[in-house]
Amino acid sequence: MAEWTKSKYAGLRYREHATKTIGVGRSKRPLRYYVMTFKWQGKTHSEALGWEGEYVRDEEAARKISQKLRDNRKDNTPPFTLAEYRNDNAAALEAKTQEEQIEALKNITFGEIFAERYLPQVQQNRRSVRGAEGEESLFRLWISPAIGSRPMREIMPLHLEAIKKAMLKAGRSARSIQYCLAIVRQVFNFAAINRIFIGLNPAGKTGGVKRPKLENSRTRFLSRQEASDLLAELARRSQDLYDMALFSLYTGARAGEVFSLQWADFNLSLALATLKGTKSGKNRTVYFTDDVKAMLKDKKPGAPDDLVFPGRDGKKIVQISDSFNRAVASLKLNEGVTDRRQKVIFHTLRHTYASWLAIDGVDLYHIKELLGHSTITLTERYSHLSDSVLKQAALRIQNG
Repeated sequence: MAEWTKSKYAGLRYREHATKTIGVGRSKRPLRYYVMTFKWQGKTHSEALGWEGEYVRDEEAARKISQKLRDNRKDNTPPFTLAEYRNDNAAALEAKTQEEQIEALKNITFGEIFAERYLPQVQQNRRSVRGAEGEESLFRLWISPAIGSRPMREIMPLHLEAIKKAMLKAGRSARSIQYCLAIVRQVFNFAAINRIFIGLNPAGKTGGVKRPKLENSRTRFLSRQEASDLLAELARRSQDLYDMALFSLYTGARAGEVFSLQWADFNLSLALATLKGTKSGKNRTVYFTDDVKAMLKDKKPGAPDDLVFPGRDGKKIVQISDSFNRAVASLKLNEGVTDRRQKVIFHTLRHTYASWLAIDGVDLYHIKELLGHSTITLTERYSHLSDSVLKQAALRIQNG
């Protein structure tokens, strides 16, 4: 144990480290550990100030602390001891840190929260990579120019109205505008949950921003002949595209559900498949027609976790090949159609499946379950087709 040496200041002593030094050149010397000794309330006390550079800067700093506490005891003004002094300093530092944090949060921008906090969590938790990419794209194109650099506390409904106006002017759909405003609402909710922001959500229900009315439902479906012609054209262009279209047409599966199918999801003997990671978040069973079953039997099965419809690189497909649109164009299925809701796209195959079921008299509840709709409201768009079947059945009485 190193010996103690009295400092040139009263009440201070130190011992030197055996190996560690401080300073350079001629000023270089062993590192010192300071202790102060004082009498108070009839007793002698010793308190360690600690090593230089770690707890005190140097001998002069140690003297100032010792002198400060000596004056406090003389004036009967706390803190009286080093422990009390450090506790007070720690509390003051914590309060200052909290104050600085609160002030920083007051000025945190929407863009900072989106890019540094919100988007990474979306990328980690979102089932669809395209979903996260879509949010990032809407933020970059529409949200960031309007409110990206603006502090959260300064964002008001009028700023969101500006986003809506800009998107409408650019011809963006009501659905895209709703989605964009939903992202703003989600970021505010995320910030509130994580205590990054406290205040009114301008995109919330009480925010005052009117969302554009959404009329995005598709009523176009293929006739049996149109479907047959389209499948034949797809088969001529791409066997894989034909297989995916056939599966969607006769099971009602969405494109994303088709892309995600693995061989473990199939039971060919029972002619069914389990769709996982669906839009509703629940697994759904679909059943095969003879054509679908034959198509699957012709495919070479892979390992259980292999994709049934992989892309050229073996990875999951993220969007339908443009060959589908070229096939539709060659058949002139969209010729003269200006309403985008009436244009034939891959999703039309799912809509055709449901429409055919309704025309064949299948109960809307059963159609709802087969499609995986969360509520019957979504399925009621096919009610007019069911009604026509009921009407035809009722009119048969006149021929009786």
